[in-house]
Amino acid sequence: MSEPTADQLRRRALALFGRSLHIRTVDTGSCAVCESEIRLLSAPPYDLHRLGFFLTPAPRHADLLLVTGPAVRAMDNALLKAYEATPDPKAVVAVGACALGGIYEEDGLVHGALDRVLPIDVYIPGCPPSPLALLQGLLVAVGRLEERVAALSFDLVAEAER
Repeated sequence: MSEPTADQLRRRALALFGRSLHIRTVDTGSCAVCESEIRLLSAPPYDLHRLGFFLTPAPRHADLLLVTGPAVRAMDNALLKAYEATPDPKAVVAVGACALGGIYEEDGLVHGALDRVLPIDVYIPGCPPSPLALLQGLLVAVGRLEERVAALSFDLVAEAER
């Protein structure tokens, strides 16, 4: 099977959401190196926008949460509010070694890995992960969202038939 082109990916995002895919980044206490790699995705070599992906400042407008840093207990409330504010279907992507547990064990200040707080759909390892690894993780997340939209559509049809 051949690799999808940028145009094919854009069409997949449009078919999924009727518009582009919007990403909300959430930093739960990282060192900010992962965020610098995420910012590089908007640069011409990677051009996140040509794929139909856009960063958004509001979780209510997001389709996907891109979370960096360890699961710091002080961020629990803010992280859960961002997750709950993101409309369904949504995906959560854990970015970087810290988000995957890294060197942080569970203690009074840190949960450790993000999957102890939120359901994670895609893990992107690295310290920091490269922009290409981030793009690959986002594309995997699009596939997961496609599955959820298809299941949601089936549920709505079955409910309408009752």
